[in-house]
Amino acid sequence: MPTATAVRSRSEIEQFLYREAWLLDHGRLDEWLGLFTDDATYWIPLEANQGDSLTTSSIVYDDRRLLEIRVRQFQHPRAHARVPVPRTVHHVGNVQVMDTEGREVRVNSTLVLLEYRRERQRVWGALVEHRLRPTGDGLRIAAKRVDLVNSEAELDGVVCLF
Repeated sequence: MPTATAVRSRSEIEQFLYREAWLLDHGRLDEWLGLFTDDATYWIPLEANQGDSLTTSSIVYDDRRLLEIRVRQFQHPRAHARVPVPRTVHHVGNVQVMDTEGREVRVNSTLVLLEYRRERQRVWGALVEHRLRPTGDGLRIAAKRVDLVNSEAELDGVVCLF
């Protein structure tokens, strides 16, 4: 198993994050799901600076199996909450490689997500933390945390993946 120090460059990490955003924007959710490790978590905290995902409420807290179910629900043709499917643009910026933790690299970035659906455009902003794990097949997401800047506001239905 490669170590975190095997990550070749910041550019490789940036390209990985950009690829993830591209997959989401093009609805390639099976490929997006393939970016996650088998033990991955996907977390959208409910509160600013929330420290624990298991003892407090979250907007989303999925392990890999629940994330697979979420993707299948998004893809289901009768998922009324997602009809019409939103068009999105994920803009990833301010990528910072923070440190290595054993086999993983912790990366912080910012996200501006434009969502257009039902003749309405919404803008989402978030601070994102990825824990990336080098594998024989390249980088994979071991954990993704998306801290929405308006997480404590009325969200009026989240119908896109961040």
